[in-house]
Amino acid sequence: MRLYPQLFNTLLRRMDPEQAHHLAFGVIKGAPAAGAALRALCAPDPSLRVRALGLDFPSPFGLAAGFDKNAEGILGLGAFGFGHVEVGTLTRHAQPGNPKPRMHRLVDDRGLINRMGFNNGGSAAAVARIERARLSRHRPIIGVNIGKSRVTEVDDAVQDYVWSAQRLAPVADYLAVNVSSPNTPGLRGLQELSMLRPLLAEVRDAAQGTPLLVKIAPDLDDPQIDGIVDLVGELGLDGIIATNTTISREGLTAPASEVEAMGAGGLSGAPLKQRSLEVLHRIRAAAPADLCVVSVGGITTAADVRERLDAGATLVQGFTAYIYEGPFWAREVNRGLAASGWRQNA
Repeated sequence: MRLYPQLFNTLLRRMDPEQAHHLAFGVIKGAPAAGAALRALCAPDPSLRVRALGLDFPSPFGLAAGFDKNAEGILGLGAFGFGHVEVGTLTRHAQPGNPKPRMHRLVDDRGLINRMGFNNGGSAAAVARIERARLSRHRPIIGVNIGKSRVTEVDDAVQDYVWSAQRLAPVADYLAVNVSSPNTPGLRGLQELSMLRPLLAEVRDAAQGTPLLVKIAPDLDDPQIDGIVDLVGELGLDGIIATNTTISREGLTAPASEVEAMGAGGLSGAPLKQRSLEVLHRIRAAAPADLCVVSVGGITTAADVRERLDAGATLVQGFTAYIYEGPFWAREVNRGLAASGWRQNA
């Protein structure tokens, strides 16, 4: 299992990050062919089962949106041990995303800067792939993350989200409304309560009972976070995902000139760890105990996951560390979490 760091240092880190992602993702998509052997190797211990959103999760640890943008690798990712896979972000209109290069590694910081721009084949095209994945009794919980199309004006965002929700809610175990990516112009403005209230209310109605969560940015201040927590309660939503990537560049060890050359985009990975934990504490202090809070940002080890769970997270997601830790990352996290003795409501 520990051969991957050597492979990364000798080969993958020399490749363009997006090219390396596509190479690795090809392997993951083929993972179901390994069948029972891979599942037996990577399956989470039964003690890690979690009840949340009215669903049974094999583990509290899942994969955040952004890795499987088009719902093409759900079963492979589940076979490698993720308790849930959040696909997307999917938009009403298929779109290529921002110009390349648009992903940059910060290896020494164990971080990533990306400005992908919701590159995906569109919500409607993903429906059949999700339906096929749902047929497998070995599938993980499937979350679907939806966002605004770049061609859609902010004033028309509500109907854009609703269109996607109407098509994806019937095949999703839960829906996540992404209003927090920094890579689509105007998107983060939708976090303002005057715009967020009608958006979430209409998507909630379109979801027709499918659990609905909203994903927020780490760059919100405390009153903004409190306002969203109150709004989620007011509208009867099922949860909050905290957090997306940050536009901050504070605390990096990489030279400022190198970081500046990478350009705009959201920063994820280890540099986001402290802020993501702070936001979790803020949400949990203000939210009712039964609200599902999904903590994401800076997760690498089983100890990181345990810290978030002990701080009140219902579920935990990771993404960036997958690049540095390799395909068996979820297996190692789940093993460490089980060894720590964690149990839901223990």
